[in-house]
This record gives sequence, structure tokens and C-alpha cells, in this order.
Amino acid sequence: MERPQDYVLRRVTERGVRLIRLWFTDVAGQLKSFAISPAELETAFEQGMVFDGSSIEGFSRIAEADMVAQPDPETFELMPSRTSDDVSARMFCDITAADGTPFSGDPRGVLRRVMDRARAAGYTFYVAPEMEYFLFEPERADGRPVPLDGGSYFDLTTADIASDIRHRTLSALEAMGIPVEYSFHEDAPSQHEIDLRYADALTMSDSVMTFRLLVREIAFEHGVHATFMPKPLAGVQGSGMHTHLSLFSEGRNAFSDPSSADGLSDVARGFVAGLLAHAREITAVTNQLVNSYKRLIAGYEAPVGISWARSNRAALIRVPPTRNEAEEATRVEYRAPDPACNPYLAFAVILAAGLKGIQEGYELPPETPPSITGYSDHGGPAYGHNLPASLDEALDEMEGSTLVAETLGQHLFRWFLRNKRREWSAYQTQVTQFELDNYFAAV
Repeated sequence: MERPQDYVLRRVTERGVRLIRLWFTDVAGQLKSFAISPAELETAFEQGMVFDGSSIEGFSRIAEADMVAQPDPETFELMPSRTSDDVSARMFCDITAADGTPFSGDPRGVLRRVMDRARAAGYTFYVAPEMEYFLFEPERADGRPVPLDGGSYFDLTTADIASDIRHRTLSALEAMGIPVEYSFHEDAPSQHEIDLRYADALTMSDSVMTFRLLVREIAFEHGVHATFMPKPLAGVQGSGMHTHLSLFSEGRNAFSDPSSADGLSDVARGFVAGLLAHAREITAVTNQLVNSYKRLIAGYEAPVGISWARSNRAALIRVPPTRNEAEEATRVEYRAPDPACNPYLAFAVILAAGLKGIQEGYELPPETPPSITGYSDHGGPAYGHNLPASLDEALDEMEGSTLVAETLGQHLFRWFLRNKRREWSAYQTQVTQFELDNYFAAV
């Protein structure tokens, strides 16, 4: 059988690839890249490519700067190109120290470790995110974001440049082996959603990173600006990354139990219970920006209370109905994450929380009753607590979490807290337009 490395080398020769872009992700979820020629490819597979880790957020100190990017041949894909003489490809890399040991601060490595734990317990973790984002007119001098359209949910507008951008994006995703289930105009002006077809969490994390790059690049080619900022506009809903989750065991959906009253297995119940129990601890990772918490407020189709339900979209976790009661389609939808997260870390902490609930037999609390708001008559969450209301509160929860510390590892855990504390401190020093409008002349 042909080795993956040999397949890549053959494809590079056959397609006349001129550059191979090696990608990896820093702790904050920013895509990093450098390019090599085909002549360097075999060496890259055998020895990796050395780079200065001290220049990458969250990687290493100057005294221990050398890091190695090891290309993963399973991630080889040709990049979309407009001309036949501009053929390039990309591969994601795993990061190691100079001595070849896996680097504890590599987000891809963090997710791989948790998935290995799940595999040892007999499970494969699949995810399918709904990617929401906004398109705006080119940046204005006053910095104000201006939507391209005033469309709403499922609108089909005429003379809509966004429709062409979305079509180009879908073609580029398909060309790179990233299958799509749905695409449509979302509820807010100039907001769009593309739902990716399920894959194992590591493959999907690579796909999310590729997706964000393609969306921005294609928007730029059309002279517009794409953003995955969770809440770029006041008064309308923000962009989420609702993520559908399932565990498979021996080729069967471990979340499904046709003999139970609701079709959910004990595995599914434990997984959901684990997510609910640890939701506050993992929110700083799934929602890592100050701006993320402008989205997580009541009234804008985002979860606030920590609860689960089948038909209540205000719940943090939803169990969607399946067509024709198909066992393989049984899944849960986690509605807190936003598309600005680092997907490797977000999927890692989600999986870790779910596994904890399964392994320790957490009891699933009662389902939130169907309602518009998901709130009880006395005004609070129907069950349990709320998600953190700010990045500061979320970091406090994360700092006390043994589960998140063990999942991320001490290097990455400490760096994440330090970096996000600095972000919160910088935010607190700002004087916003809201404060000027409401207080400058009044007091």
C-alpha cells in the first residue's frame, strides 16, 4: 500500500505544484504559514522544518526557540488557483520540540491527545459546525461596519454580491475536499451561514481553519470585508458556531438507543450531563474574546442559561430531531461556541467535558420545557446557572478548573490565562461611544 508521504510526493509531481504551504495554528487560533519548494518536501517529511518558536504566540521562550513543524501528509490538498502556472498546496503540521518530542503548546496536539483518550475508551468523536460570519463594505475612515444588504433569514436577494461570494466560497471548499451541507443568508443584515458536513474533530478543526481563510480571501477578491467577530453589530444577533456532536463506537452511533423512550443512550446522557456540569469552566475557550460576551445575551438567539432541550433553541444544548428516526443521525448541538474560537482547543475541552460525564456517570438534569425564552416564571434560568457574562468571569471559572488545566496542559493553560487577562485589562481602560453618548453631557 502506498504511504501517504509517497502519495503527496507523486501528486506534487503530477500536478506541477510549485509551492507547498505548511500551516499550523498558534494558541489564539491564528493561522501561521510558511512555504517550501517541492525539492524540500521529502526532507520535510523525514526531518520536519525548523522555525523560531519564540516569535509565535504561546509557543516558546527565546532560550528554547527552535521548534519543528512536521507536515501531516493526510492533510495535503491543492489550493484553489486561477491560472495553471500558479499551483500550490497546503498541509497542516504537528509541532514538536527540537528533540522530536511533541510540543505541549501545540493546539493540534492538544486535540489529538483528547481524541486518543476517547479512542482508548472505544469512541470516535465527530463534529459538524454551523459557521456564521458577516460581510461588510470596505473599511471606512470612521471604522463603522456597513452591511452589504438588509436581508434576513433564507432571503434570496437580487443584485446581491454576497450570493456570488458565497457561491465562490462553496466551490473553493469543495475543491479542497471540505463538504458542505447547507449555505444561506442568516437572520442579521449581511450575515451568512455555511454548515460543514460532519467529520472527526481533528479533520474538522483543520477544515475550520481553512474555511476562515477562504472566506476572507474570496471576500477580499470581491472588494468586501469578511469577519468572524462574534458581535460586530449592535441590535441584531451575533455569529455563533453551533456545533453538532456525536460519538461512534465500532461503527455505530453511541448516542443512539432505539429502545429508550427518547432514543438517547446512557452514553449520550452522560456526555450532555458532562457538558452542562463543566460549561462555565470551558466557556473562556469556546468564547475567547471580550466581544464574545456581547453575543451571549438573552433575546438574540444565543444561549444564556445552562440547560438542555429538544425543541427550545434558547437552551445551551439541543437534541435535534432526526429524519425517519435514523440512528446514525442522533446527535447533540452545543450552541455556545463562536467562530472566533481556536477550534482545536474548543473541540478538545468539549470532548473532555463530555467524556468526564460518561466516565463518572453524571446524572442528566431535567429537560428545559418548550418556551420562547428558556426562562422560568421567576426570571432566572429554567435549570442550573448562567454561562459567564464576561470574559473576566469566564477566566475566573477556567482558572479553577482541573478539567481544563488537564486538557490543555500546564504550558498552554497558563499562557491562555495570562494572554486573556491582558486582553480584559486592555478592554477595561477603553472609553466607549456608549459612555460618551450617555454620560459626557449628562453628568
